[in-house]
Amino acid sequence: MSSPAISGQRSARKTQIGFVASRSGDKSVKVTVAYKTPHPLYQKVVNRQTVLHVHDEKNETKVGDKVEVMETRPLSRLKRWRVVGIVQKAVTTDAVAISETDVAALVPTKTTKPLAAPAAAPAPTA
Repeated sequence: MSSPAISGQRSARKTQIGFVASRSGDKSVKVTVAYKTPHPLYQKVVNRQTVLHVHDEKNETKVGDKVEVMETRPLSRLKRWRVVGIVQKAVTTDAVAISETDVAALVPTKTTKPLAAPAAAPAPTA
């Protein structure tokens, strides 16, 4: 009888796809894996989710990214998964600081005229 360690074969590891819910520290993220399951008594389909503590070696994931994770040996007290790759990047907007004067210039008040609206096209004559 040969064990997997002796023959060089490794058993297939579980992989899951989920969304990064939070960055909980250096090289650590929490990934939420959503799934649907029927209620045991009423058989209605119920949304459930599992939170996985995942090792992100390169600190390349951000909140909202869709990632693939793979089961691995215990890396810490809670971490048993690692990031394989990013399936889809999160759509984020870069936050740009605006000043109070910028906002005041855009908002019309009683003393100022609103920004010029496009002129209405004249009605066609028949």
